[in-house]
Amino acid sequence: MDRLKGKVAVVTGANSGIGLAIAKRFAQEGARIFMTGRRQAQLDAAVREVGANARGVQGDVGNLADLDRLYAIVGREAGRIDILAANAGHGEFLPLQDVTEAHYDSIFASNVKGTLFTVQKALPLLSDGASVILTGSTTGVTGAPAMSVYSASKAAIRNFARSWIQDLAPRRIRVNVLVPGATLTPGWNGLAATDEQRQEFVRHSEAAAPLGRLGDPGETAAAALFLASDDSSYVTGSELFVDGGSAQI
Repeated sequence: MDRLKGKVAVVTGANSGIGLAIAKRFAQEGARIFMTGRRQAQLDAAVREVGANARGVQGDVGNLADLDRLYAIVGREAGRIDILAANAGHGEFLPLQDVTEAHYDSIFASNVKGTLFTVQKALPLLSDGASVILTGSTTGVTGAPAMSVYSASKAAIRNFARSWIQDLAPRRIRVNVLVPGATLTPGWNGLAATDEQRQEFVRHSEAAAPLGRLGDPGETAAAALFLASDDSSYVTGSELFVDGGSAQI
């Protein structure tokens, strides 16, 4: 249980779901964790759940001042980052004919702008040989009805990794994309506006996965641990799907 012993990790969007599961798994493996989330009360509860090795810093990754404040705290208290899990993001169902400028701006501000500047502003603190993990989505590969803006934002994440591994190669910083499929999280449940829509989404997602079920956040966190650890020392620029096979058929 010490695969990350002595490492310093930053996990964004860590107040619930996949981000919280990643923070918990990293802490269990010995890492010191800095967690971010937009909602203070929820973040405080998540930090308590992770334990003594965790420190919460409230903020929105789409707000560059919040990112500056986060990294000032990390720099002052830890001095470096060995693992950066840029996980924060959100989505919602909206068919093409209903897409608004506000919908587009909200999703791209967190998923694309937020990811870009989460990584860029971390660069002075990132250790040579650090691991950067970006959270993508199967929709970035397959598309999905009423999810075009979210899907496009996650496709951008994939291309960030392809470019950044070249930018960061002189420092041996690895960048990989973690690609969850339908996973039982509060954010996933919140995509549906009604219980009927949610049930239909569950049925469709289970049918689409050869394993015939939804994922658990802990399963995605286990894959993140692989990408964070030295076990993946020769893995960079890759996509690691944790989707029950749904995007592979």
